[in-house]
Amino acid sequence: MHVILELLFCIYIFCMSVLCFFFFQVLKALGDNTKVPVPKVFCLCNDPTVIGTAFYIMEYLEGRIFVDPKLPGVAPERRRALYQATSKVLASLHSANIDAIGLGNYGHRDNYCKRQIERWFKQYLASTSEGKPERNPKMFELVDWLRKNIPPEDSSGATGGLVHGDFRIDNVVFHPTEDRVIGILDWELSTLGNQMCDVAYSCMPYIVQIGSESEQLGKGLELIGIPEGIPSQAEFLAEYCFEAGKAWPVSEWKFYIAFSMFRGASIYTGVYNRWLMGNASGGKRAEHTGTHANGLIDAALAFIAKKTVLPERPPSVSRGRWQNRTENKVQGLPERSGRFVPSAKVQELRNRLIKFMEDHIYPMEIEFNKRAESDLRWTVHPEEEKLKELAKKEGLWNLWLPFDSAATAKELIFNGSENAHFDYAHDRLLGAGLSNLEYGYLCEIMGRSLWAPQIFNCGAPDTGNMEVLLRYGSKEQLHEWLVPLLEGKIRSGFAMTEPQVASSDATNIECSIKRQGDSYIINGTKWWTSGAMDPRCRILILMGKTDFTAPKHKQQSMILVDIQTPGICIKRPLTVFGFDDAPHGHAEISFQNVRVPAKNILLGEGRGFEIAQGRLGPGRLHHCMRLIGAAERGMQLMAQRALHRKTFGKLIAQHGSFLSDIAKCRVELEQTRLLVLEAADQLDRLGNKKARGTIAMAKVAAPNMALKVLDIAMQVHGAAGVSSDTVLAHLWAAARTLRIADGPDEVHLGTIAMLELKRAKL
Repeated sequence: MHVILELLFCIYIFCMSVLCFFFFQVLKALGDNTKVPVPKVFCLCNDPTVIGTAFYIMEYLEGRIFVDPKLPGVAPERRRALYQATSKVLASLHSANIDAIGLGNYGHRDNYCKRQIERWFKQYLASTSEGKPERNPKMFELVDWLRKNIPPEDSSGATGGLVHGDFRIDNVVFHPTEDRVIGILDWELSTLGNQMCDVAYSCMPYIVQIGSESEQLGKGLELIGIPEGIPSQAEFLAEYCFEAGKAWPVSEWKFYIAFSMFRGASIYTGVYNRWLMGNASGGKRAEHTGTHANGLIDAALAFIAKKTVLPERPPSVSRGRWQNRTENKVQGLPERSGRFVPSAKVQELRNRLIKFMEDHIYPMEIEFNKRAESDLRWTVHPEEEKLKELAKKEGLWNLWLPFDSAATAKELIFNGSENAHFDYAHDRLLGAGLSNLEYGYLCEIMGRSLWAPQIFNCGAPDTGNMEVLLRYGSKEQLHEWLVPLLEGKIRSGFAMTEPQVASSDATNIECSIKRQGDSYIINGTKWWTSGAMDPRCRILILMGKTDFTAPKHKQQSMILVDIQTPGICIKRPLTVFGFDDAPHGHAEISFQNVRVPAKNILLGEGRGFEIAQGRLGPGRLHHCMRLIGAAERGMQLMAQRALHRKTFGKLIAQHGSFLSDIAKCRVELEQTRLLVLEAADQLDRLGNKKARGTIAMAKVAAPNMALKVLDIAMQVHGAAGVSSDTVLAHLWAAARTLRIADGPDEVHLGTIAMLELKRAKL
């Protein structure tokens, strides 16, 4: 027994030494390398013989600590200043560059909430086992909800960074006379992880009062009345988000607050268990922690049940600074930055997207290609559907959907209908509320892999078709076709191009759509109907003529056609430089007396050109965005090859001709990226018509630039470059196709020239 006790004591001393080192490490890193206010640490002693355990020495801070979050005895204007100082210092802590200051290995940045839920639930179970406090069955309900609602940002590490773990107003020291923080205390729970957990925990006093000596859990400030001068929870949170550059967490806030109360309940249950055994500190407070734990569980479930917990948009903070920042963010322009620097929200999404690509898309490319070249080519790889579900959970679904279109969908489809739950954050059917410019930064990342766009439900022609339905479809058409497209349950095709006429001039189209009673009869042949070979393709948007005698641009109409309608015959898949792009495919289709309900007409007869012009904007610009990503993939592969392959006694990267080529590629790529972003920005600010000149320039520049970069990348790879052993040849083929499929260069150049001459005449 004596040996066991001695061993346990040694383990205790070792653990305390390790913890002491970590606390010392974080305080020293912050104190020496950042402006985060922490007590200065002087030395660390790991010798337990000195005082019986490891210890470190830090400075004594002369200042004020407020135990009561209501700040009694403090003037109202100073209360606001103290709360603002608290939010600012938390933002400062969360802005620390952990890699630069040597804390990169202080913990794991991703899956923090997932780990914490299991850790604290395990502790709760251990504290309520046989002979201990009774288990609350509601705790199991709470844990189940938390496990199912972990925000996608947690697994990606997008909100990862230094976490204090116990941040609240009574753990900071304020200056003796000034309303500013001079030190953050109590770092025992610090690690790397999801920083929004710190923010939610600091907001707990608004919901419940913890740590009181009363038998029952105290009500939060929002229930008992916020003392004069103290900001509301939304105002405090908005101040933090502004200072930290974080997105407004309206969709995730339920989880973070509920998680904080769950953790508190687990800790209180442990304290109460120790009090029953007679070895807990805290006196009267410890005696009531069992009741407080159950109160926190009830409060968490009640909070989850609320319809709304935050306003849709953040309130103004500090004389309107937030509004200015938000206006800039809509255009992708954060405050005090360059014109085309992505906002914090977009950068966070971009980081998550890159991680998803690295973890899931690139590793599967070979497998996807193998299936696309096998006898199962026209079937969907099972892993693709799994990745789509994962993308939904990660909040990376339908990112293409512009915020104005999302608002339209919310109004027309989901409000007051049985589908209202689709608007919730975990479904993400309506995207992330991005502008075209903001989406450009993300679409580029998807363009690095031919397989990526469809995984995120951001692939052509579906995005363009969904946009058409949103803009021009009836409510019935939206419910029948748009909802399953948004869900990713079906795919679609766009049937416009015809083999017998030059279809770049849409007035040449010969496919007929004739009214017959309550139906339309379709006859004609279409080809290059991309997506029609996919077994999930259910709906086609077909362009044809309803009146051959009408004015030239009033003859055409668009109509929705169920691909399973009798009379439709998929004649063959077409190939692009030998690639058939299975299972997506490009089909030649014949329509023989295909009878379609008259209600399927879009917008009305003779409105085809009007719809086509609306479709030419956002959807077509997506191709340009993806081409930037394809070129970046080419640059990456080119550089890697040049740095590892030798010719004539030296690395390819050491040859002067290569250095000149890669430099010119970078110049052209950056020029084109700026042009594409400018086109997206004009599309947001001015609309399709006024932005058409810049959009046309982007459509000419992007494929030609990508072709040049990919061609040089293939050249550097030699024979491997033109084989299917790398992605380069397929990317090149796709880029070359877009000089035609995205509208011929000649048409775009004509548009640019006419606008230029028009300006000259003015």
